[in-house]
Amino acid sequence: MTFNALVVEENEEKGVSVGVQQVTKDQLPDGNVTVAVEYSTLNYKDGLCLQPRNGLVRAYPHVPGIDFAGTVEASDDPRYRPGDKVVLTGWRVGETHWGGFSQKSRVNADWLVPLPDGLTTKQAMAVGTAGIAAMLAILALEDHGLKPGDGEVLVTGAAGGVGSIATAVLANVGYEVAAVTGRPETSDYLKSLGATRIVPREEIISVIKKPMEAATWTGCVDAVGGEMLARVIGQLKYGASVAAVGLAGGSSLPTTVIPFLLPGVNLLGIDSVIQPFDSRKRAWQRIATDLPLEKLDAMIVDAKLSEVPELGSKILDGKIKGRIVVDVNSA
Repeated sequence: MTFNALVVEENEEKGVSVGVQQVTKDQLPDGNVTVAVEYSTLNYKDGLCLQPRNGLVRAYPHVPGIDFAGTVEASDDPRYRPGDKVVLTGWRVGETHWGGFSQKSRVNADWLVPLPDGLTTKQAMAVGTAGIAAMLAILALEDHGLKPGDGEVLVTGAAGGVGSIATAVLANVGYEVAAVTGRPETSDYLKSLGATRIVPREEIISVIKKPMEAATWTGCVDAVGGEMLARVIGQLKYGASVAAVGLAGGSSLPTTVIPFLLPGVNLLGIDSVIQPFDSRKRAWQRIATDLPLEKLDAMIVDAKLSEVPELGSKILDGKIKGRIVVDVNSA
């Protein structure tokens, strides 16, 4: 039996080519659970995987898609039975292991999490890797003392996947959210998610460049990195934390140790790729209870499998807001 998958191939003459192909189960990589995939999400990293010389894909042919949700079809692991709804984020699926842009996927049972009650598979992929990264960042901030009523929490890259989920969750549980964006046209969208203030990107990075500036934010979810992260660190209040997710702005950090020594700022690195089961389950449960589903549904941009290459280029160019949810059964 064959099924559809978005396959990336590379050869010396044509370079990288991408297209929907018919594949078979014996082409799937090793694993002890086979999932009938229903939805995946198009993320920034997926856009990179569709490009030549991307540094993420190790072997071709390859199926991208760094997360997916669906129904267990076959399992050699007692934790999962046929018919169970499951979700997967991380573990380099879609990079070193074939991913979610396929109607079937075979993976290690340890990588899966049961779909939380109250979420559909489509909603789970509206959350996806970006949303779980956002939730892990919020949990890390709260574990370091952040609580509603402390003051404004900054969210950078707020119109993107991580930023959208972080803004919606923080606002829903009572935080004042200042949402940073470089695109003024996304202001109404961010306000609809609950942002109390829209902060132009230039307002953060164009102030006088000092290791420490005006103490403004009680915490931050940073989805940008680079200069943005460095500037935010210098603007945090005493003892505040920034949870850093992603490197869209670069991996360099042009700052000094002064903010960490004097006002006691905390830099919390968030890795959504390899997370212990309990941590992933905790994050998914918080998503299911604290993310207003009507706002989640409003973030969704529906896509077919065949539309992924074009949308992948747009996401790399920063032209997408919200969450691109891919119906893998709609080619």
